[in-house]
Order: sequence, then C-alpha cells, then structure tokens
Amino acid sequence: MQTTRRTFQAGFLALTLGGVFVLAGNAERWCPFGGVEALHTYISEGTMTCSLAVSNFYVLAGLLLVVLLLRRAFCSYVCPIGTLTEWFGKLGPFLGLGSAQVPQKVDRWLSLLKYGILALILYVTWNADELLFRTADPCYALISRHGEDITIWAYVVSGAILLGGLLTAVPFCRWLCPLAAVMSPFSRFGLMRIKHSEDACIDCGQCSEACPMNIPVHHKKEVKVARCTSCMTCISVCPAKDEGGLSWGPPGNVGRPWPQATVVGILLAAMIVVVSASYAFPLPSFFKERGAAPAVTHAMDLKIQGVTCRGSSNLLWYFLSRDDYFEIPGYLKLETWPEPGSARVRIFYDPEKTDPDSIKEALITPYHDEYQNLERESPFKIEGYAPWGGGGSGK
Repeated sequence: MQTTRRTFQAGFLALTLGGVFVLAGNAERWCPFGGVEALHTYISEGTMTCSLAVSNFYVLAGLLLVVLLLRRAFCSYVCPIGTLTEWFGKLGPFLGLGSAQVPQKVDRWLSLLKYGILALILYVTWNADELLFRTADPCYALISRHGEDITIWAYVVSGAILLGGLLTAVPFCRWLCPLAAVMSPFSRFGLMRIKHSEDACIDCGQCSEACPMNIPVHHKKEVKVARCTSCMTCISVCPAKDEGGLSWGPPGNVGRPWPQATVVGILLAAMIVVVSASYAFPLPSFFKERGAAPAVTHAMDLKIQGVTCRGSSNLLWYFLSRDDYFEIPGYLKLETWPEPGSARVRIFYDPEKTDPDSIKEALITPYHDEYQNLERESPFKIEGYAPWGGGGSGK
C-alpha cells in the first residue's frame, strides 16, 4: 500500500518540478490555494490576483469534490510539501530523533492554528490585493525558479517545516497548512473512510501508533474525522488486515472494501478533468464593465500583444474607457485572457453608438490625459489591424 502511494507521490512531484524547471511553466496557476486567495478579488473586482489564473478556480473546485469522496487524500498523495515533509521525516530515526507523539488533547489545540493562519493570509491578501505571503511561501519556494520575489524567509519557513518533520509526523500538514483548513470542513463529510472490525481486531494498537495524523484508529468503528488523509498507513501495519481488521471503503456495510487503486484512479481522473475543463471552458481572468447593457450588444474578439497580466489588462481598460477625442460612447465590457505574446481579448459594445474600427483606434492611439496633462502612448498592438493614420501602432 505504501509503495503504491509513494510511487504516486514521486511521480507527481517529478511532474511538478519538470513542468516548472524544464518546461518553464507557472505552477502557481494550478495551485488550489491560489483559487482561495483570488476568489474575493475576482468576485468583487472582476480581476485575478497577479500570477494566478482562472485555472486556480477549476483546481480548487476539483479538489473539494475529491475531498468529498476521499477526504484529504490530496495531502498524502499529491501535495509537494506533504510529500517532502513525510519523506524527510523518515530520516528522523537514522538521526536518533525518533518521532515524538503529541498527546491527543494538545494535538487538537494545535490543529486549530491552521484556521488562524488561513484567516490571516486571506485578510492580508484580500485587503492588499497582492500575494504578500508569497515571499515566504514554502510551496512557492519549491515550485518557482527562485527569482527576486522570493525572500530568505521562504527558505527559513521551508527549513523549519522539514526540521519539524524530523521531530514528529507531518506537523505542517496537521497543524499549520492553510489549505488543510479549507479542506477540513468538506473532509468531515467525506464518503470513504477507514473501517474497523471489532471481531477481527486483536487490539494491538499499531494502527493508532502508525497514523501520521495522530488519529486513535483502534478506538473508532469508522474513521470519519476531517484530518484523515486516506494514506492507509494504519491498514498497512495492521496484523489482522487480511481478516478484515481494518479496511477502506464506503460507509457501513455498503459494498465490499475498496482497493487503494481507487484513490489513485480518482485522483488521476480528477486531474485530467480539471485540466481539460480549464482549457475547454476558459473563463476570463479579468473583466470590467461600464454602464447598463442595452437590449442589443455586439462582441468583438481580438488578439492583442501586450496584455500579459492584471496590470496591463487594467491599462487596456484605461485606453478603452478614455475620455478624450477618441472616447467610446455607450456601454462597454472588457474580458481578457492575459498571456505572453498575443492575448485573447473580448469587447462588448453598443452597436448603435460605436463600431469595431473606433474601438480598435481607441486601443492603439495615444491618450491625452487632461487631468495629468500628459500624452500616453499605447503599448498595445492588435493582430491584423494596421491603420494608415491615427498615430497608433498596428501590427
């Protein structure tokens, strides 16, 4: 059982690191916690926090659905920090540190810390509208290319997490992880659970001693606590597992015990569905709207160079909603999908008050800002549009 899980851990960790350091991908756009951090800004302002994308929402939704099935299996099969902390903790016995057991009462109190950390991160992030904790984020330190946006604190926090793992089992996952705080309320209602047969049990207590989440497994008929990660370590050490002392599956007597391959299969299927959905149904990561929509609106799709993030999307809106000679009258709505090179842009407008050529001209023509008394050049280029005049720059 543990060989299967560690193979999956290693495969996903290799996939993540390869995507970042070999393919130069942005792993932050696939982080479920990014969906939590960006939610408030996207709902209230129609923009994504910089470095994140709408794909974060797809991953978050997929994760929560998986949690309702498998509890916190993400922690013990997928999470890079969970994987490294667990693996590093295996060095403890070789260093003579052992694995300290924390009393159940103390463990319960410590487990509340993650909710405070979650609240602090969201309060600061949502008020500043920036990922301020990113500079000290241990996960970002692992899955980024270590640019200027990482401070020494990221390495200090990462080192403290790994050191803590030498002293006791996965302390970050148990007590401090803000994503665990997001998952736990859903995990409490998870379908699958560890099931304990009192008839087959020999009451050795090895399952409880081996549980990395400090769950008293042998005292429970069914393990339904939120912190269970479906790692099945308890089953792997159970001397009576072949007789049904411990098993994993749906509640009560509904069906037979399910194999561990079910966890792996569901996780893989969820990843495929999430990635496919994010590409098949790409929501804009930035949208702004001006005025009330008329009975009839028209939409135009453009490919524009220079729309790479939330900041440049805001600048595009600045040119679109300008108030000088090239002002666009009537209703306007802007949606963007920022990316390097040419980004997809969709603009909704009132066809009775303006037309596509006027909108294109407004986007690429220098803007005279009377309030600041300056002439601002447009950094944007529209693919396939090269006007003969107007002072702007086309393709």
